[in-house]
Amino acid sequence: MQDLSGLLYKIRHGLDTQVSLSRLRRHRTLAEAVAGRTVLITGASSGIGRSAAIALGAAGATVLLVARRADELDSAVAEIEARGGRAFGYPCDLNDFDALDAMTAKALADHGRVDILVNNAGRSIRRRLDESYDRFHDFERTMRLNYFAAVRLILAFAPAMRASGDGQIINILSLANLYGGPGYAAYVASKAALDSLATNLQAETHTENLRFTSIYLPLVRTDMITANPVYQQATANALTPEEGGRIICDAIIDRPRRLAPVMGRVAAFVDATLPERADSIRNARFTRGM
Repeated sequence: MQDLSGLLYKIRHGLDTQVSLSRLRRHRTLAEAVAGRTVLITGASSGIGRSAAIALGAAGATVLLVARRADELDSAVAEIEARGGRAFGYPCDLNDFDALDAMTAKALADHGRVDILVNNAGRSIRRRLDESYDRFHDFERTMRLNYFAAVRLILAFAPAMRASGDGQIINILSLANLYGGPGYAAYVASKAALDSLATNLQAETHTENLRFTSIYLPLVRTDMITANPVYQQATANALTPEEGGRIICDAIIDRPRRLAPVMGRVAAFVDATLPERADSIRNARFTRGM
């Protein structure tokens, strides 16, 4: 039975409600959405990336898994194949742009094109402003993986998507991009850059059936939170990797422009209309968490 606190958390943030309503309206299954399609997922060796890859492989997609850890990629590929799916591992450190470019070239040579790109790999850093004065490199390395690596992937795979008249680019963002994330400025800023990029590229390609989908995820119980004591206090209410993976699959079926929890959308509205009040709320939350 689902933990009550976790259920209340998801009801409060509107995740179950939003996804359930979209399921009532949809006219196709995941298998129909990915039939004959190639999906590339970064950060696919563990967490929500791996969970999504397994579900997509089981539904019939050709899944390309990208991550640094080759052994874990091999394990994920083997699990997908054991379930009758088709999967290929591409070990790559996305921080190394030469390696990234070589990986994208090989993926295109092997499969012709990528129909759906899921920019899931990311780095989170928790560090206050007064702890950051001599740590500019924190901002550099966060932008390098969370933004610039994703941009290179988009630039590599978008031409074939546009030529085919179809495609989807899914960016895994954070609820903090709507709700605020004081103490996580480097991380939130890098994700905001990716979100802004998608907004502008979607406007350019609006009539081309190329869909940019932004998913604003709340906390998910993955390896990224294990070293963070603040995150660990909230793990009981966090989404599981399987739940996060299902949200990615729902986004592939429904192709929404944005998929966001209710509280995040409310917070974004308050921020746009009453920014001083929103800043006060964020400051109070930040002060309590220090």
